[in-house]
Amino acid sequence: MSKLDELIAELCPDGVEYVSIGNVVNYEQPSKYIVKSTDYSDEFSIPVLTAGQSFILGYTNEIDNIYKASKENPVIIFDDFTGSFKWVDFPFKVKSSAIKMLTANSDIATLRYIYHVMGNIGYSSDEHKRLWISIYSAIKIPLPPLPVQQEIVRILDNFTELTAELTAELTARKKQYEYYRDKLLTDVNEDTVKWISLKECTLPTSNIKWSLEDEATTYKYIDLTSVDRDLHYISETQEINKNNAPSRAQQIVKAGDVLFATTRPLLKRYCLIDSAYDEQICSTGFCVLRANTDIVLQKWILYHIASSSFYSHVEKYQQGASYPAVSDTNVKNYKIPLPPLKEQERIVAILDRFDALCNDLTSGLPAEIEARQKQYEYYRDKLLTFPARPKDVKEAKEVKT
Repeated sequence: MSKLDELIAELCPDGVEYVSIGNVVNYEQPSKYIVKSTDYSDEFSIPVLTAGQSFILGYTNEIDNIYKASKENPVIIFDDFTGSFKWVDFPFKVKSSAIKMLTANSDIATLRYIYHVMGNIGYSSDEHKRLWISIYSAIKIPLPPLPVQQEIVRILDNFTELTAELTAELTARKKQYEYYRDKLLTDVNEDTVKWISLKECTLPTSNIKWSLEDEATTYKYIDLTSVDRDLHYISETQEINKNNAPSRAQQIVKAGDVLFATTRPLLKRYCLIDSAYDEQICSTGFCVLRANTDIVLQKWILYHIASSSFYSHVEKYQQGASYPAVSDTNVKNYKIPLPPLKEQERIVAILDRFDALCNDLTSGLPAEIEARQKQYEYYRDKLLTFPARPKDVKEAKEVKT
C-alpha cells in the first residue's frame, strides 16, 4: 500500500468533502498592480504577466505596486474572461484588469493542490464575461485533509518537475540550434560564393482566377491563422469555393513553396508547403517563395527565412502600428549566399537533424515532453478523483429533489 493509500484509509476512508472552490480560495483584484506603460525592454527586471499562453509579455522598469510573489508565497493568476491560469512564484506586474490573484485558505487547502485541481477542471470560455464570481468560484472540488493534499502535490510535482527539466533542455537546444543555423547559413567563402536576392533565386507565382467552371470546385484555404507559429506547419485550413472565397485575391501554392506571413511579420509565421496542399490557395497576407531548384534548395530558402538576420531585415522595413506589415518586394530584396547545391544539401541535412530534435512532435524532445505531459494528466485525473462522503451525497440528492 502506498503512502497516499495509507493516508486516505486513515483520514478519509468514507470519501471526501466537495466544496465550492470559492470557499477555499481568496482572490484579489489587480488594480494597483497594472503596469502603466507597455514600453517593455529586456533590459528591465520586472516581468509583466498574462495568464494566457504567452505568460511573460515583457519587462518593465516600474518599481511601485509590484505583486511580491515568491517561492515561499506563490500565487495563481487567473484570467477572468478566459479561465486561463498560471502559477507564479516571483515578483511581477500585470497588464490586464481581468487578471485575479488567487491564494488559498491555508487552514484547509494548499495552493499547489488548488493549482492541480484547476488543471483537472479544465474550464475555458470564449464568452467575454467575468467568470470568477459568476461561474468558476461555484465549481465543486474535492477537499481531502491537508496531509492527503500534500502527498498528492508531492506525486504530481514530480511529474511537472521532470517536464520542466525537459522544457529547459529544449529551450537550451533551441538556442544552440539557432546559433549554429545562423552560423552555417552565412559562414561562406566570400571569394567564391555569390550573394543574391530571394527574387533572383525564386520563380514567379500567380493568383487564382475564378471562372464559371469553378462553381463546385473547392480548395483548402491557408489563412494567417493556419500556420502554427511554434512548429511552423499548417495546423488547419478551411474549405472555400467560388461562392464563399474571401473578396481579396488568393495565391496558388505548390508543394515545396515557402510561405512567409508579411502581416505582423515578427510573429514568425512561416512554413514549407507539403504535398497535401499542392495546388491549393493561400491568403495574400503571405509572400510565396517558389525556389528555382536549378540553383537553390527549397529548404535553403526556408532556413534563411527562419534566421535572425532575416528578421532584422524585416523589422527594418515593416510599416504600420496596429498591424505592421512588410511588402513582398522588401522580403524578396533580402540577400542570401548561394553555394553549390551539394554544399546546400550538406548544410540543410545538418539543420534538419537539429530541427527534428527541437521541433518534431513524433521524435526528439517535443515528443518526450508531450508524453510526460500526458502521463501527468493521467495521474492527475486519477489522483484527484474521490468518492464524495455519504453526507455530501445525501445533501446533493436532497437539493436535487
